[in-house]
Amino acid sequence: MFRSRAKEEKAQAADKAPVTDSTQTRHPEAPKGRPTPKRSEAQSQRRSVANTSTTRKEAAKRQREERRAALERQRQALAGGDERYLPARDKGPVRKFARDFIDSRFNIAEFFLPMAVVILVLSMVRVAALQNIALLLWLIVIVLIVLDSIVTGVRLKKRLAERFPDDNRRGAVAYALMRSLQMRRLRLPKPQVKRGERP
Repeated sequence: MFRSRAKEEKAQAADKAPVTDSTQTRHPEAPKGRPTPKRSEAQSQRRSVANTSTTRKEAAKRQREERRAALERQRQALAGGDERYLPARDKGPVRKFARDFIDSRFNIAEFFLPMAVVILVLSMVRVAALQNIALLLWLIVIVLIVLDSIVTGVRLKKRLAERFPDDNRRGAVAYALMRSLQMRRLRLPKPQVKRGERP
């Protein structure tokens, strides 16, 4: 009856506190409602995270190496003409024949770039006569390239129809004409036939 208030509050708190087993006591630093993980669990979690990041890095590195190796094989194929590793636009017997057809003859279009440089230099000179010559040369080169491309396209189309009647020839003539615009030494895949040689 004459007990102090502090002692009464302590007794009530002790009565209200649930009786727990010593093995179920929580760590004082653990968040509420979750027990502290065991050391082995924590280590396995850290190890799995580390392995995942390493695997991702290794996969990215492997992809880069594979891409680099594929590009190197493609570069060597373009230089040597190995059909297995050529890009899709250069693959197949139709495209090979179109390349050989263009490489076996002289094309006016392949001299377009050197002539364009000459014409540009002449047009920059402030002499009316030279500028007129440059303009005339430009017109002649354009007309000759158009005529030569038409003749080459018709002949190639005919040869392709004779040689590959059942194959897909779509785009082969345009592919060949685009090749004819490049100088012979800059063409890729590299020319496999000599000039004048029948493909």
